[in-house]
Amino acid sequence: MTILLAGCGDLGTEAGLRFAALGHRVVGWRRSPAKLPDAIEGAAADLSTPGLPPVPAGATAVVIAVAADSPSEEDYRAAYLGGVTHVLDALERDGVKPQRVLFVSSTAVYGDSGGGWVDESTAPAPTGFSGRVLVEAEELLRARLVGTGTTPVSLRLGGIYGPGRTRLIDQVRTGSAVVPEDIRYTNRIHRDDAAAAIVHLVTMRGEPAPTYVGADNDAAELGTVLRFLTAEMGLSEPPVGAAGPARGGNKRCSNELLRSSGFSFTFPSFREGYRDILAGNGVRHP
Repeated sequence: MTILLAGCGDLGTEAGLRFAALGHRVVGWRRSPAKLPDAIEGAAADLSTPGLPPVPAGATAVVIAVAADSPSEEDYRAAYLGGVTHVLDALERDGVKPQRVLFVSSTAVYGDSGGGWVDESTAPAPTGFSGRVLVEAEELLRARLVGTGTTPVSLRLGGIYGPGRTRLIDQVRTGSAVVPEDIRYTNRIHRDDAAAAIVHLVTMRGEPAPTYVGADNDAAELGTVLRFLTAEMGLSEPPVGAAGPARGGNKRCSNELLRSSGFSFTFPSFREGYRDILAGNGVRHP
């Protein structure tokens, strides 16, 4: 198989290395391709602009994994809507029809459910521009690929943590962490499991579902996670108080569909994942 990674930052690079380890040819598009490891064939590309490089002939699958330059609606639209549009335009331009195009989305499309459970059957109800833009990008992907013979797949990831993604650890270490006064559920996935899920959905036998939720097995309450981290780091528990608005809304994301497809987590909960980080394991990609 030839895999095109349209967007090859930290997550895309980890996925690319896993594809390469399985024996696939991997081409990665990013603004600074010289930073890519040798296993990934790099090509300079800015997905927010038209005129992308030639698509590898015979590309079997495309993974669109982009990130906005800043947390503004303008940059989100340029990255996600622009990225999907320009990648699909390049496929049409070069007459390449992959079997699958996987778009890395986010559980932000669900907004707030008051601590209730959400899954792939839950209608998106984003409360912020980031979720709204991602819903538009998912809909654009499906509309452009319907009837073309290419299967669109959206992978809605929870909050990614892992090497170089240590926001909660840093808050605990600096003493700025606050346990919310209210019950506030969180949804996360280790970077390595997110990359493994991408590889799994691209290479799995049979037809994938249109959408998958990518979050680990434990939609834990934020206070539980913070107290766990303080115990692991030998620090005092953070105070309970006003913690500000919930990032991404208060909800619990079910990964049952992803697991039923045959995927298993290396880090099924925050406990295994954060212990691995605190032990100094993992590699942060450029």
